Amino acid sequence: MKLALIPARGGSKRIPRKNIKSFAGKPMISYAIKAAQDTGVFDRIVVSTDDPEVAEIAIAHGAEAPFERPADLANDTAPTVAVINHALNWFRDHDTWVDHVCCLYAASPFIQSADLLAAWTLLQSSGAEYVFPVTSFPFPIQRAVKIGLDGRLSMFEPRHLLTRSQDLEDAYHDVGQFYWGKAAAFLANKPLFGADAVPLVIPRWRVQDIDTLEDWERAEVLFEIMQRRAGIS
Repeated sequence: MKLALIPARGGSKRIPRKNIKSFAGKPMISYAIKAAQDTGVFDRIVVSTDDPEVAEIAIAHGAEAPFERPADLANDTAPTVAVINHALNWFRDHDTWVDHVCCLYAASPFIQSADLLAAWTLLQSSGAEYVFPVTSFPFPIQRAVKIGLDGRLSMFEPRHLLTRSQDLEDAYHDVGQFYWGKAAAFLANKPLFGADAVPLVIPRWRVQDIDTLEDWERAEVLFEIMQRRAGIS
């Protein structure tokens, strides 16, 4: 079975009720559900939540919420892999074996079904345990600077003070949208970031973390531009 799992706890301190707050006229979580539905590859689309209202909204948009996430996995420090493994163990306890799981973050309105499908194809063809989207940093990380306790600047890598930007190696970061993987790899706690993973590179203009209200406002502007560009009113 191929499972789409959307973690969506009720609590959110910086943006209250973030996972179900209206984004461009729809509950935030609805975008991840719709992207999973549009792929046509998932046998089940399940939301893992501790909150009845989140579950109700998820179900109204076509997902399932067959279990309640325990409180110790619904706090600020609960790791994503632990939430995934809780769901996988729940299915195992109910005599359903999950072969592959894709964890989609609820507050990711820029998830595209085409990316989910491309990552699924890559997972099958590469032999990797995991595939997830990354994008490049807009500035060479080797030339990054930090501010010391004395308020003065220093470079993280002083040896690159005079290195030309075009001579530096490109660096990438996880975009925080979704993780495709083999269920057995998650259950074995194999690291996501390492040799067992293959990246799906996506452009920077389709990436936006949404952790603060400023992030939210920027994301809505970007989303509106993307909708117009795609001819969607």
